[in-house]
Amino acid sequence: MFRNVDAFKEAYLERLVNMHGKGVEETTPSDQYATLGAMVREYVSRNWITTNDQYRDKGEKQVYYLSMEFLLGKLLKSNLMNLGIRELCEQGLDELGIDLDRIEEQEPDAGLGNGGLGRLAADFLDSMASLRLPGHGCGIRYKYGLFEQKIIDGYQVEIPDYWLREGNVWELRKSDKAVEVRFGGRVTSYEKDDQLTFVHEDYEPVLAVPYDMPIVGYRNQTVNSLRLWSAESAIKDFDFNQMNDHNYHRLIEYKKATEAISEFLYPDDSTEDGKRLRLKQQYFLVSANLQSILCRFKRMNHDLSELPNKVAIHTNDTHPVLAIPELMRLLMDQEGLGWDEAWSITKKTISYTNHTLMAEALERWSVDLMQALLPRIYMIIDEINERFCKTLWETYPGQWEKIHHMAIIADGYVNMANLAVVGSYSVNGVSKLHSNILKKELMKPFYEWEPHKFNNKTNGITHRRWLMYANPDLTSVITEAIGSTWLKNPSDLMNLQPLTNDPSLQQASAYVKRHNKERLSNHIADQYGISVDPDSIFDVQIKRMHAYKRQLLNVFHIMDLYRRIKENPKSRITPRTFIFGGKAAPSYHLAKSVVKLIHTIADVINNDKSINDQIKVVFIRNYGVSDSERIIPASDISEQISTASKEASGTGNMKFMMNGAVTIGTHDGANIEMAEAVGEENIFLFGLKPNEVLSYYENGGYHAREMYNQDPRLKQILDQLMNGTFVKEDVDFKSIYYSLIDHDEFFVLKDFSAYIDTQQRIAKAYVDQKEWRRMSLHNIAHSGKFSSDRTIHEYASGIWQLEPVFI
Repeated sequence: MFRNVDAFKEAYLERLVNMHGKGVEETTPSDQYATLGAMVREYVSRNWITTNDQYRDKGEKQVYYLSMEFLLGKLLKSNLMNLGIRELCEQGLDELGIDLDRIEEQEPDAGLGNGGLGRLAADFLDSMASLRLPGHGCGIRYKYGLFEQKIIDGYQVEIPDYWLREGNVWELRKSDKAVEVRFGGRVTSYEKDDQLTFVHEDYEPVLAVPYDMPIVGYRNQTVNSLRLWSAESAIKDFDFNQMNDHNYHRLIEYKKATEAISEFLYPDDSTEDGKRLRLKQQYFLVSANLQSILCRFKRMNHDLSELPNKVAIHTNDTHPVLAIPELMRLLMDQEGLGWDEAWSITKKTISYTNHTLMAEALERWSVDLMQALLPRIYMIIDEINERFCKTLWETYPGQWEKIHHMAIIADGYVNMANLAVVGSYSVNGVSKLHSNILKKELMKPFYEWEPHKFNNKTNGITHRRWLMYANPDLTSVITEAIGSTWLKNPSDLMNLQPLTNDPSLQQASAYVKRHNKERLSNHIADQYGISVDPDSIFDVQIKRMHAYKRQLLNVFHIMDLYRRIKENPKSRITPRTFIFGGKAAPSYHLAKSVVKLIHTIADVINNDKSINDQIKVVFIRNYGVSDSERIIPASDISEQISTASKEASGTGNMKFMMNGAVTIGTHDGANIEMAEAVGEENIFLFGLKPNEVLSYYENGGYHAREMYNQDPRLKQILDQLMNGTFVKEDVDFKSIYYSLIDHDEFFVLKDFSAYIDTQQRIAKAYVDQKEWRRMSLHNIAHSGKFSSDRTIHEYASGIWQLEPVFI
């Protein structure tokens, strides 16, 4: 059907009529999208089947990447691009009077993730398929995404993100592969053949039904899978004649509780019911996938002792770490192995990536909750803990505090990060700084215990999505300058380095940037009614709203800049457009207050005629992957200003870098490695160093109120939160004010002066456009190092021992 333009047109028209019963002139763009999506999925099916058959028949080792999030974005355009048929489809549809760009816009962003964790997982799947590595994603098929962010009077309001309303053209339901997941109940045991046997009784069964999506490699025949599980009722047949009111209501409650497991991404866990549902989700994810993985492995007639040689199970952060006791349960209770053999296999099969240094994200579950919800799993975790602590006691006799810190169960909680380290054969951080902090601070005793487990794999992004897909005009400029080898080998972007001073290349890249800024400006005008100047500096901070990411520092710079303009009406600056985007968790009231503050300040500044449009402030509501693909190519400045030592790596910083934005950033995460790559003269670093932050946390010595009293700029800014300069009578920013004055946990006030000085350096640097364009091209040239292809190659060789398979 994709042999040539005429064959495509014929096949498309026939499929359009068969699917929708309409002629082409009567169909909607949504109809047209569904038709093309179905054709593409059918087109990849042969290679999809062949890929899986070859993995099975040749007994290839495969990796299963367990993650609570996969932030895929739109797939039609990327699949067409990876298959090499987009130009053919574009021409054929154009001849039929159909706009391919408009069709691609009909696809909803899959609501399967929240931020960097989920986008990293999606980029990793893309790289695995493009590098011909046998690797699959394992997640949950959420009916609703995180939430759709509405802004009403400047306040964030959350409504359900029903991304599956029109279905998902890429998925295939596999009812025959469904498995049962069990919750609650009780566990009894008895002796059988000199072995203790455990029986799970009176449990609540949930049916896990898989939906598979193809992951298409770039210009090869590899098609891997993303398997997403939906929670459904395990009770299929019941007799209404035998059902009384009590049983009926119990059945309805059971069905509601079951479907809730795969209904929402990240339910609010500020309540006990929310915690219970989130723990249910995590066990549902690992149990369904591990049962499936083990079933597939057994079909290949391998001995169970061979599992680590044929299967690698990777846990993306602590959410899927219940995979450790679940694999133990399956090996012992289902397959009849003894503890020692099951533990040996488990520890050789499961690897773990830590993504955070924030204590609240390391996850702890109360013993009472886990015992009630997952009785057999808790028994196994308790036994792991007992055996581990016994070994620690033999090694560190009398060192109770050390043993208490390393224990998996302590103070009535199960510590998931500790379980992850104890039960995995590899523990990696995601930047050099992050991995060093893990070894020297957060997980120091575990590193001293088993140093061979710890390693670093700096994050990366797929250049296919974030340059070739998102910025096709820049892609063409680069290819014209250095050839096309970088399309498959992003490290070849370094061939741009000798050309960064070339006037024609600078002019061509500047033209692309200007065009992208015009496109974004038009979008902002259409969607928000705000007129922004494409010749202004586009200064962008788009990421999850969180105190440690310090959107407040950015806001305070805007407030200070506005003050300076107002005090000197005749002064002129290079106009700036400040662009924000990001969601605050529904129960995170401080972050939601910052969202309101941004809108409040924007309302004042954008409507102040006296400043002659020298500053504009825009907040992109409901920010997601498609928004970032529009914003990043248009950005001049990339704001990566998290508190040093708090951001594990970051990947947004890499996306901006790859598109020629210049970074202003702290000494945090991968910013440090980016500075090493480009040289500190091509990036703007500022603020506290990680060791200084950690020293303040450990030893004290920082007093936020002193900063307030010593710096009149800060005093004025903070007072403006309270005195009505920006604030209407019914708006209250006291929570922001007192969080900074009383504590300033993330050193916003401490880094303020250095940040303002650095922003002034940037303003001066931007005036010299020749030098700015050189810096932009220099960053692009060095961005290939931060490709997810490099990262996945390191995972494959250094952790998973995975080899490419040529289909």
